[in-house]
Amino acid sequence: MPIKVKILILSGYGLNCEEETACGFNQAGGQAEIVHINDLISKDKKPADYQILVFPGGFSYGDDLGSGYAFANRVRNNLGEAITAFINQDKLVLGICNGFQILVSLGLLGEVALKWNDSGRYIDTWVDLKVVGKTPWLEGIKELSLPVAHGEGKFYTRVKVATALKYINNTNPNGSFQDIAGITDKSGRIFGLMPHPERAIFFTQLPDWPLLKERYLRQGKRLPQFGPGLKIFQNGVKYFK
Repeated sequence: MPIKVKILILSGYGLNCEEETACGFNQAGGQAEIVHINDLISKDKKPADYQILVFPGGFSYGDDLGSGYAFANRVRNNLGEAITAFINQDKLVLGICNGFQILVSLGLLGEVALKWNDSGRYIDTWVDLKVVGKTPWLEGIKELSLPVAHGEGKFYTRVKVATALKYINNTNPNGSFQDIAGITDKSGRIFGLMPHPERAIFFTQLPDWPLLKERYLRQGKRLPQFGPGLKIFQNGVKYFK
């Protein structure tokens, strides 16, 4: 039996999308494990034992001091060396929404910022996206639709970055600079994005799935089981196959 790719999904202090994220990786054939950050700090669990490290979505520390900032400080002050050792190997890191904000606060994605949405409000909607960069996470994907749910998702930078995803079809929900929805580090292995792929794993999670179902039935087509978000998790697992 082949050894499954092991995925470490962080939890604790307000992160709240770990279960859905674990589901995505498990559906993709990986072996996801949800680990509280304190279990890493106590060394009961070690990042080195995994191939993929994930910072999931949520509202860590209630977004006090700015989204992702306090959680990033806890990581930096207690796990800095372990995280540095992890990313210096041929491994993958994923940050989704609040996880993206944590990666930004850790400085793992360069001189960038995620600011309050132009509306000044929390936004929960679906967006259309186009892949514009090269990363293992997005291999074989050209366009997809995913949900967003955030108050501080406006991407901003004054420097050139490795853009991976852009909002298209006038769906930029927050005023992000150059419609940027996700970026990577220079290697392409560390990927942060504001949209939530774990909320689009299954066909029935799509906002228009009843309409699509009727269309498929009238055309005599078989209903798909999975949604567009699953491909991202499959790509992460496939990287180590």
